[in-house]
Amino acid sequence: MFREIAEREGYILAASNNINDSLSIVQNTLITSRMFNRVFSLFPIHKERTYTTGLGVGAQFASILPSVIRPIEGVISFGSDLPFKELIDPKNPFLYVGVVGRSDYHFNDLIQDFNLTGNVRRALSQSKFIDYLLVFEGGQEWPDSSYLQRAVEILTLKSMSKGNVPKDDDYIRSIYNRNFATLNNFVLENNYLAAANMVEEMVTKFKGLIDLDELKKRRKVISRVKGYDIQLRKQRRYMQKEFFIRNEYDYNLNDDVLTLNYNNLGWWNYQMGEIKKFMKSADPFEKEMGNRLEGFINALVEDNIALEKAQNPVNEEALSYLWMVKTITSPKEYKNYLNIISDSAKYEDFGTALFYLEELLKNGYTDKAELYSLENTALLRITPEFNEIIEKYFKDARYDIIEE
Repeated sequence: MFREIAEREGYILAASNNINDSLSIVQNTLITSRMFNRVFSLFPIHKERTYTTGLGVGAQFASILPSVIRPIEGVISFGSDLPFKELIDPKNPFLYVGVVGRSDYHFNDLIQDFNLTGNVRRALSQSKFIDYLLVFEGGQEWPDSSYLQRAVEILTLKSMSKGNVPKDDDYIRSIYNRNFATLNNFVLENNYLAAANMVEEMVTKFKGLIDLDELKKRRKVISRVKGYDIQLRKQRRYMQKEFFIRNEYDYNLNDDVLTLNYNNLGWWNYQMGEIKKFMKSADPFEKEMGNRLEGFINALVEDNIALEKAQNPVNEEALSYLWMVKTITSPKEYKNYLNIISDSAKYEDFGTALFYLEELLKNGYTDKAELYSLENTALLRITPEFNEIIEKYFKDARYDIIEE
């Protein structure tokens, strides 16, 4: 996907195999800097047309680099909001193109940040970090190639506006016509929010390059369509509802971890049931909210797990509680059950270990060899209860069950 568009648009793709999430930001930045210098030495690169991109965590890292490596002119960020804003140097602005799915839990934060007015930003002492926001139907995933194409076109058009490359009228007109066709398709599909976003994107990126009268007229027409107003109000209503639900999740999880409130595991199970209802809704806005909430709650638990693991010493009870919550929010993520079984067996809490063993197998886990090699479970594995559960789901157990 990247290669085809890069070749068509005249870009060189470069990536390092040495970047790793186990390394610090500083280490990964040094690796990236060396890679850029190597590429610059090999090819006649327009240094003022150097950009970074990534998905999820990769996008977060890509967003930091323009403030620490010169010259990086812009970022295409997929499936992530702007992290570490304190690391971004407002005196060294760069072009930020965000691409996000409507079902991605980063959607709300990006929309809110993108829509902040100049007065609000000044009051909050914030710079306008997000220059363009492309929204597609989907979650935290790569969109179809048309969105990457649009993002790369923005970089090229911006370079033409700044005079870094010669203005190519044929190129500009071809993109304009293709974008206008996409805009018309959104209108024909009654997807007025997407149409409005497309108009704003086009007005911004073609400014100074082409006459915008036709686009501005189109923008007025779309803004007056009743369907647009209905869709905008529904989006805002569900975004507001999601905001309060997310705050409730955040508060309750912090409180539960602090107090080890095992009685509240049932509440989390209930919340996941509510999320599933949202996800099955016939209303697309409510369905998208459900998908975002599922992504948010899992990211929230993962972040808390990472925080607990970083403590010295590690609070093993808090960590175990978070694993329990994760079995509720993501029941097919088997490592959490295995962690609980191992941790419980270490303290000879066989009741908890056996409960999560059966829950693990109920959810489709099939690696019997891993169960028999799981750390801290030597005593657990020779109990009749363990082998009864194994025999129930695998039809045979390693140790015989002796009936008295």
